[in-house]
Parts: sequence; structure tokens; C-alpha cells
Amino acid sequence: MNTEQLMAIALDMANLTEIPGDSAIHHPGDGIEKILIGIDLKQAELKMAQDLGYDCAIAHHPSAGTSMLRYHEVLLRHVDQMTKAGVPADVAAETMRETVESRRVLASMQNYDHVPSVARLLDMPYLNIHTPLDEIGRRRLAEAAASLDPEKTAQDLIDHLRKTFGEFRSAQTEIEIRVGVATHRLGRVVMSHGAGTNGGYPVAKAYFDHGIDTVMYIHCRPDDAKKLQAEYGAAKTLIVTGHIASDSVGINPYVERLRSEGLDVTTFSGILPA
Repeated sequence: MNTEQLMAIALDMANLTEIPGDSAIHHPGDGIEKILIGIDLKQAELKMAQDLGYDCAIAHHPSAGTSMLRYHEVLLRHVDQMTKAGVPADVAAETMRETVESRRVLASMQNYDHVPSVARLLDMPYLNIHTPLDEIGRRRLAEAAASLDPEKTAQDLIDHLRKTFGEFRSAQTEIEIRVGVATHRLGRVVMSHGAGTNGGYPVAKAYFDHGIDTVMYIHCRPDDAKKLQAEYGAAKTLIVTGHIASDSVGINPYVERLRSEGLDVTTFSGILPA
């Protein structure tokens, strides 16, 4: 197995045809049999992987190279998701305009070559796979939500997610209602995920203003949730499923696929059991 094949498997599972901006092969390699994969994996973990005899290190989060510099590109996936849910295209584009530009500028200020340079010096094959695995997780969570009747409640959805995914039962965090109350009917539900990061107040507002009753995020800043609660709390619902548990929902199917290919895969750094 080589790093190109490892990336191709993730793309295929996510139904993507090209590597998204927040994912990259930072140091290529082949002859890979033993893999260390974690949600966060940087220079110290690269050295650890070498010392422990791994052939390749895979990170989930983008923190290096082009996946840092091009990260802003995947934020535009929010626009696609919003328009598919009925948000007018011009509103969706404007909602993301400032965030995308801000992230582009901030990324250009960072030392994007630091971690890849360590991988090169160690000659440790290293890649990160973010959006493809998040897209797998988004689809799984969206399908679980869609299986419930719209007349079910927010609490019914939380109970269903915990029953369906062992990652939530393994997590030390809870699925939380940040806007609304447990007895709110679900109505129309959107799983907003697989687009770099959560959309915060602006994206949830766009959904709420255009017919969505329940928005699911994997994380949300407290200030954003407070603004949304003040504006929509009597009628709308925001459910936050938890960052690490939700990432694991997308990562675990990929890990199982690699193992089915005969690879020895060790998970760490937050990947929770399914």
C-alpha cells in the first residue's frame, strides 16, 4: 500500500473525485503495512510513530502544508449544503464570504512547512485526511436523523444517536441541546458537517431563516449558541453532537476498510471505539 492509495480509499468512500483543500499527502511513501492514525498528529507523534515501528502516520485534522493553506476552500461546502437545504444561493454565498477570506489570510500567516519538514527529515510517510472522513460521518449522522419521523422530539434524536453509534456511548462528552428544548419537534433537520468546521451563528441563522427547524453541529462556540438561543430558542433547535465522538463516527469506517485490506492499523489521539 502507498500513501496515494490510502488517500484514494478515503475519497472513494466519501464519493469525492479529488483531494479537498484541507487534506493532503505531506510526505509520500510506499510499502506501507503498519499505520498509526489519530485525530491530531504532528511532529512529536511523527517521531513516536518512527520509534514504534510504524510505516505511515495519518492525521485527521489539517495542521500542515497545503491542507493549512487551502483549508479555506472547503468552507465553501457550507454554501452547497445550505443551497441544497433551500437557502437562496446569494444568501448562502454571502453568509460564508467573510469567514472564507478571514481563514485564507490567517493561514498565510502560519509556518505551513513546519510539520511536513519533520516528516521529510524522519522519512516518515505522512498525510492528513479531513473532509473525506467528515463527509462519511456527516452522511451517517444525517441518515440516522432522517430515519426519525419529523414529529419526534430533539430528545428522541439524541437517544437515537446514542443507540446507533457506539462512539457517543464511549465519549466523555454528551450530545447537547444548545438552542431550544428537548421537547421541540424535529421538523426539518440538517446535519451541518463536512465543510471544514461548523458554520457558527451565521450558517445556523441562514438555515433557521429558510425553513430548517433543527440544525446539528458537531461543535459550536458558546457565544454563537447564546445569540441563536436569544433569537430562535422558542421555535428552533440546535443540537451539538460533540467534536471527538462525531469525528470518530466518520473515521472508524475508514479504519475498518484499511484493516479489511490487510493493514495493521492503530488508532489513538481521540478516535473512540464504535
